[in-house]
Amino acid sequence: MIQPSSPHPLALSIGDPAGVGPELACAAWALSGTAALPPFFVVGSRRVLEKAARRRGLHLKVRAITAPHEAAAIFPNALPVLDLGDADYTPGVPDDQGAALALAALTEATRLVREGKAGALVTGPIAKSRLARVGFDHPGQTEFVAAACGVAADDAVMMLAGPSLRVVPITVHVALSRVPSLLSAERIERRSAIAAEALVRDFGIPAPRLAVAGLNPHAGEDGRMGSEDAAVIAPAVAALQSRGIDARGPLPADTMFHAAARATYDVAICMYHDQALIPIKALDFDEGVNVTLGLPIVRTSPDHGTAFAIAGTSTARPGATVAAIRMAGECAARRHGA
Repeated sequence: MIQPSSPHPLALSIGDPAGVGPELACAAWALSGTAALPPFFVVGSRRVLEKAARRRGLHLKVRAITAPHEAAAIFPNALPVLDLGDADYTPGVPDDQGAALALAALTEATRLVREGKAGALVTGPIAKSRLARVGFDHPGQTEFVAAACGVAADDAVMMLAGPSLRVVPITVHVALSRVPSLLSAERIERRSAIAAEALVRDFGIPAPRLAVAGLNPHAGEDGRMGSEDAAVIAPAVAALQSRGIDARGPLPADTMFHAAARATYDVAICMYHDQALIPIKALDFDEGVNVTLGLPIVRTSPDHGTAFAIAGTSTARPGATVAAIRMAGECAARRHGA
């Protein structure tokens, strides 16, 4: 059954042209009928997409558009692209020219969604170190999009979502040794509440259930294995409950992710990066979607990187890109009441 989608086509930024983003955008369009994807257009380079499609053995047309509203009519017969100009296309060999295209595409796609000309933003994978060479001064695309939307970086909450599991890490790209000092009851409560609100608004879950992981083994075991669970996490859970949010914890993380446990909650709130990402990548590696919660726009991204090592080899699987486009369309439709 075809799912409701955004009233406007979705904007997909091309990502680094030397990575797998261009070929997976083409592969997603080729699967759009069977996968019931909403109309989308790529912001990037027509020539890069055409070369990526040929290299992957895809026989598709790529049509340039001048404005997002043109995409819907073109989408059934060709992949629409808002062409920002050319770039060298050498899979697996990133360069500054490609990084500049990736940054321009991200900037333009974000602007179009913010202005309501596109229904949601789907970001292709980038190489942050390359982008830094061409003027990108954010830790990643999440922080860039948050800043563009006027949202504080700490209120742009990363959720990884797949068919089996949703997870939110409270701390993300920091050394494990820094995690305890970065955790506070206020931060856990705020980011968890943002996640709960997004599950209602964007995912149609009227009363989301939050399972909050402990930091230490066995959730501290009454202080024998660390004090943070009782002193920091438990007060955050109590505060969430006082706000009417169905939250439980702190729970031992080692028993949270088997099938029976996953059936008891809608999102796992985790204290650090690997506590969240290891289980979802074990369960949903090819279909994981990175969703940014707390923004005035919908933004998703496939939960993988540029994969330079396999770019152009036709071995990159499009499942996560397809899932990111589908999820963006569904979330945008709920926001617009479609």
